[in-house]
Amino acid sequence: MFSYALGWAAGVPAIVPILNVAAAFPFMVAALKRGDVRLAVARMLLWALAMAVCATLLSYRQPWQTDRLFLRGESYRAEMFGWVLTGRGAESDPSRFIPQHALHASLFAVAAVATGGVAAMTMGAVLMNYMGHYVGALAASSAHPIETMILGWHPWAIIRIVSFVTAGVVLSGPLLSRVLGFRFDWTAARPLLGYAAIGLIVDVVLKWLLAPAWQRLLLRVVGW
Repeated sequence: MFSYALGWAAGVPAIVPILNVAAAFPFMVAALKRGDVRLAVARMLLWALAMAVCATLLSYRQPWQTDRLFLRGESYRAEMFGWVLTGRGAESDPSRFIPQHALHASLFAVAAVATGGVAAMTMGAVLMNYMGHYVGALAASSAHPIETMILGWHPWAIIRIVSFVTAGVVLSGPLLSRVLGFRFDWTAARPLLGYAAIGLIVDVVLKWLLAPAWQRLLLRVVGW
C-alpha cells in the first residue's frame, strides 16, 4: 500500500509500477539466494494479491483518479466496460485475445530472462494495476459492488496471473544467480516452469469457454 501512496502523492503514472516492484523485489531475491524457489514464488504471489486488492479498492473509491494514475487504466476500463455492456470485444474473441496473450507471455519471458525479473515485474505491475482498475471502477458503478469485485477478477485471469508470477520468478533466477553469486536450483525450478506453461494454456481454454457466460453474469450483477 505504501508504494501506491507514494505514487498517488507523486502523481506520475510511470512511477507507480516501479514503486510496486521496489517494495517486493528484495524479498524475492532473498528467497532465491536461500535456494528456496517455492518461497520466492509464494512471496511474489502475495505481492500480486496485494496489488490486486490495493488497485481494486483505490479504483472503487476514486475511479476518476486512478483512470489517470494507472498506466493504460482509462483505455482498459473503457474496453472492458464495453465488453460487459455488449458482450463484444477481445475478451470474448479468441482470434484477438490468443495473439495478445502470446505476445504478453513472450515479452514477459524475455524481460524476465534479460533483466533478472526487474522489467518483467514492472510489466506485471502495470498489468495488475489496470486490471484492478477495471474491477474497482466496475464495482463503483455496480448495484452489488462486493459481488462485482469478486466476479470482476475472472477465473482465467487469476490463473494467468499465477502462471506469469511463477514463470517470472523461475526465469529471473539464472541472471540473478550470476550477478549476485548464488546457486540457482534448477531441479526445483524446472517443474514450476512447466506448471506455469500449463496454466497459460488453461487460461486460454477457460477464457474461450467461459467469457460469454461470464459477461452475462457480470451484466446481471452490475445491474446496467
